[in-house]
Amino acid sequence: MSERKIRLGLMGFGLIGRQLYQLALSSDDIEIVAISDIGKPEILHYLLSSGNEELASSLTLEGNYLVSPKFRTRMMQADTPAEVPWDLSGVDCVVDATGKFQSRDDMSAHLGNGAKRVVLSTLPSDYIDRLILSGINTEQAKASDQMISAGSATTTAFALVLKILGEKFAIDYASMTSVHAYTSDQPLQDYAGKDFRRSRSAAENIIPNTIESAPWVEKVMPEFEGKLSAYALNVPVQKGSLLDLNIVFKDKGVSADDINSAMLAAKDAYPGLIDVTEDPIVSSDVIGNCHSLLFDMKGTLKGGGRMIKTLAWYESLGHASRILDVVRHYDALDQGGAA
Repeated sequence: MSERKIRLGLMGFGLIGRQLYQLALSSDDIEIVAISDIGKPEILHYLLSSGNEELASSLTLEGNYLVSPKFRTRMMQADTPAEVPWDLSGVDCVVDATGKFQSRDDMSAHLGNGAKRVVLSTLPSDYIDRLILSGINTEQAKASDQMISAGSATTTAFALVLKILGEKFAIDYASMTSVHAYTSDQPLQDYAGKDFRRSRSAAENIIPNTIESAPWVEKVMPEFEGKLSAYALNVPVQKGSLLDLNIVFKDKGVSADDINSAMLAAKDAYPGLIDVTEDPIVSSDVIGNCHSLLFDMKGTLKGGGRMIKTLAWYESLGHASRILDVVRHYDALDQGGAA
């Protein structure tokens, strides 16, 4: 008897959606049965296989179905969650990877159309059943949860560093800046958008941006309530981002070597989530890394009596991997097994 596969639907076939598809191709327990996007199926097929000859040779488009050696995926064009008939594909879970539909009402529309559960690839805009950050609070998940957020790449990386260091050293305050690759919702040329700075060219500018990671990390990790702040700088880099974290410890005796030793030990305690490097890497070196963070030991610097700066790299493929971890975790709960 073949092993049971999780029947997954994707809404949004941008970078994260395509990475989820490729990760599923290399997995034995995930089957992408349906994809909904505003784009035409032939264009989505082209974008998925572009630049990858091996992948291109293994994929075909047969009418409205994208066919791989592992599964056959129905392609649907839709603008909103309310338009997607997930019941026709018998999906177990939908991952909304659009980055646009973040509200409870949007997620309810997925459920109303046949999805048994919805996982957001980003932070929610209002109250939902659960925010799950891999390595942080997966034990809080309940089989009754239907509307879940898997956080964001930045939020997970931020939370992991805080958890590891907070368990060893008392933290007074932490301020994080995400030096982030530009995103698909930014214009490449100056173009009137939702605010002044976000209207400027992503290809030509460092753009200051707000970020919601701090309040959500405080919600998941209440021991840090009132101790965190976060900001973002979107930079003209296509892939590869950097977490620049300044931490004020209670104890003046905490050294840069202490921090590096704690993170090095965490590599074994959090397999698949955390890695460390002593190499003088740059952003392009993290592309293709499936960890949630790659801690940069050369970037640890003590400043003043109690403050230490740390650097950690991450990229979207790590977040796509964590989304599938969340999907698997809930499926295990559904099956009554050990999640």
